[in-house]
Amino acid sequence: MGFLPISKEDMAAQGIEQLDFVYVVGDAYVDHPSFGHAVISRVLEAHGYRVGIISQPDWRDEQSITVLGKPRLAFLVTSGNMDSMVNHYYVSGRHRQSDAYTPGGETGRRPDHAAVVYSNLIRRVYKDIPVILGGIEASLRRMAHYDYWSDSFKRSILLDSQADLISYGMGERSVVEIADALASGIAVRDITFVAGTVYQTRHPESVYDGEILPSYEEMQTDKKRYAESFRIQYDNTDPCTGRTLVEAYPDGTYVVQNPPSAPLTTQEMDDIYELPYMRTYHPSYKDKGGVPAIAEIQFSLVSNRGCFGGCSFCALTFHQGRVVQVRSHESILREAGLMIQDSGFKGYIHDVGGPTANFRHPSCEKQLTKGVCKDRQCLFPKPCPNLTVDHSDYLSLLRKLRALPGVKKVFVRSGIRFDYLLADRDDTFFRELVEHHVSGQLKVAPEHISDAVLDRLGKPKREVYDRFVRRYEKINGQLGKKQFLVPYLMSSHPGSTLKEAIELAEYVRDLGYMPEQVQDFYPTPSTVSTVMYYTGIDPRDGSPVYVCRNPHEKAMQRALIQYRDPKNYELVKEALLKGGRADLIGFGEKCLIRPRRLSGKEREKAGKPANDRRQKNMKKKTKTIRNVHKKK
Repeated sequence: MGFLPISKEDMAAQGIEQLDFVYVVGDAYVDHPSFGHAVISRVLEAHGYRVGIISQPDWRDEQSITVLGKPRLAFLVTSGNMDSMVNHYYVSGRHRQSDAYTPGGETGRRPDHAAVVYSNLIRRVYKDIPVILGGIEASLRRMAHYDYWSDSFKRSILLDSQADLISYGMGERSVVEIADALASGIAVRDITFVAGTVYQTRHPESVYDGEILPSYEEMQTDKKRYAESFRIQYDNTDPCTGRTLVEAYPDGTYVVQNPPSAPLTTQEMDDIYELPYMRTYHPSYKDKGGVPAIAEIQFSLVSNRGCFGGCSFCALTFHQGRVVQVRSHESILREAGLMIQDSGFKGYIHDVGGPTANFRHPSCEKQLTKGVCKDRQCLFPKPCPNLTVDHSDYLSLLRKLRALPGVKKVFVRSGIRFDYLLADRDDTFFRELVEHHVSGQLKVAPEHISDAVLDRLGKPKREVYDRFVRRYEKINGQLGKKQFLVPYLMSSHPGSTLKEAIELAEYVRDLGYMPEQVQDFYPTPSTVSTVMYYTGIDPRDGSPVYVCRNPHEKAMQRALIQYRDPKNYELVKEALLKGGRADLIGFGEKCLIRPRRLSGKEREKAGKPANDRRQKNMKKKTKTIRNVHKKK
């Protein structure tokens, strides 16, 4: 086996006259199971379809989309592993300086809203070919949504892209069903029956048992209606209980979302991750230094998908779902064996996990047959009484990996859900995590310490994190280790006023160090937090939420977390004064900043005598000089 064709020369060398599918992707071509385009392509190949890759075409040149010719069945389109707007911009709106998914880290190799641009490019060149959207950008924009970068309420990406279908979520099942339907001669407009897809129609009466969402016009004029629509969508993300959803548009078009695809079995997960990937980037990128993103995943292992954590700012519920799906130990060990044989492997497995590393089974037995609960979360505000808390399977996996010849250390670097860890009455996993799987620092994500903000974040109360910190420190002490916690903290999340931001700054003060990594809240499509940001309403209960939108206040909230940085002094001072906490400006041990001396002009402007130390010294020098002259 080798790489999939990226040119007509490759097609000829592989004896292919016409491809069944051409996959257009905004990332560099990396044939590794951590890249969505590689997984979908290899899955289709395993089902007998011939697939070629057009990576990062020049969207200003129509010929760039023709390099592999017209496919027999369809074009597949994705912006890549990230939403193209998140890939391009910081939350401040500034352009990022590098792109980890492009050869050499070069920026500007894909357009804004790449899935829309690529799809329309195909439409201009090939009028009658089906276009299927997939990937994170299309998945999270599948229905009407708020777009932070244009500060506007956008239609479903299906309409703006002129595509025929969206395969949303993890698309291995749906893309094969679509492929088989097209290959059997079914017109793309008639493929309305595949779970995990979105299509458009002008005949809503043809939709069986559909739930009608507020129309696009209603949501455009009334943000409350959008919050209501989002809550309905959120309640229908489970394959067991999810209903078909219908969204109306002014021109008589209806966008229809079918229920999600069923989760993969362990055998299906194993089969997908053991397809014949080349496990690296295409050799054509070698002269540019390769693709930076490979460094993060080349020696990491995916053990699970899905997450029942339910954090408000995370889109996993809408994309991978709340049902945890896992690979077998045997499959993961086989992949580890391939890593060990790699010439670049130095004995360190960088990560074993997924969205949440210590989730290795569904949250409860009920979830398997009746789906996740619509009216409650598994862990928030506290663990459900029915929650199955058990780390034994994950611990067994880590022990097996540690025992492999050639492996020096196995790290756990993907997220650990600390409240789930504390809910386990057996401390064995916690102790072995600290003893064997931490590289001096364990990264965790409390995000904030104000209970008012944590409630909006969907995170446990501060008391839970404090308990985790004490337990972590105790275990380290018992093992004779000096390892640290690195908390991820977020500023300006909905619900955070200057009061809560100052509370967080006081917490950082008591930690005794300044966090290097602080994330301003980034409103990305299809999260509970983004709905709060746009509407000022918590869609979970309809309650009003304070939202920090002013750039200057956002800068103050961020500066408070890094109050020790001299560059942030004026912002911190302003925030403390506005927040009524001038008591934190002074020389006491609890103060965040010290008062600065005013210059003569500043004192004069403030109506105070200009008698600072510098002027006193100048007066002394002047007096000394005069006395010398008098003696002469």
